[in-house]
Amino acid sequence: MDWQAWHHAYDSPDSWLTRRLHAVQDRIRDALDAAPRGPLRVASMCAGQGRDLVEVLADHPRRDDVRARLVELDPGNTAYAAESARRAGLSQVEVVTGDASLTDHYLDLAPADLILICGVFGNIVDADIERTVDACTRLCRTGGTVVWTRNRHAPDRVPVVCDWFEERGFERLWVSDPDAGFGVGAHRFTGGTGEEGELAADRRMFDFVGYDVLKAAGAGVGSRGAGA
Repeated sequence: MDWQAWHHAYDSPDSWLTRRLHAVQDRIRDALDAAPRGPLRVASMCAGQGRDLVEVLADHPRRDDVRARLVELDPGNTAYAAESARRAGLSQVEVVTGDASLTDHYLDLAPADLILICGVFGNIVDADIERTVDACTRLCRTGGTVVWTRNRHAPDRVPVVCDWFEERGFERLWVSDPDAGFGVGAHRFTGGTGEEGELAADRRMFDFVGYDVLKAAGAGVGSRGAGA
């Protein structure tokens, strides 16, 4: 999969990907607006070109409060993200070319105020989705927000993902309509059970398989363009 070419759909204002981007950005703005005063920490997994967060921070009143790390494996996409952050004057946004599934990338940010998991859940198996949701109880501070995406093609896993978050002490803030053409969710961590502990080092949260591979294997991920 050419993940740089995948981003070309953002150039069309009517594409499903552009509409999803706007929904994600609205949730990011909501989270930043509601966050307490003072420094804020943000982590983005499989951040791609970073358009969701960088474009919001560029003109958000809390931009200077935010320390962010975008983790993405594709070097072309991280180059794009780094240049976008530089042009926006966001010196506190760090772009890392690496495996976003590894907890080591987030140890010094956890617990963070905002976690972005966009373009991940449609590309990994269910067991890894649940494992990543579980890790969010250690990645996210009490009162912090997780913004995530998942396609709604059959079998629609969005309701199940919501259940997994809510079973672990997350409050549903917003979920896109089933007929929106994409799935976007936002959940606020209310504190869990108190037994979560700190984020462990040297752990892998998921294996990024790819929706095209999952579809070919009969995992019901949906068509190209709907998987992220």
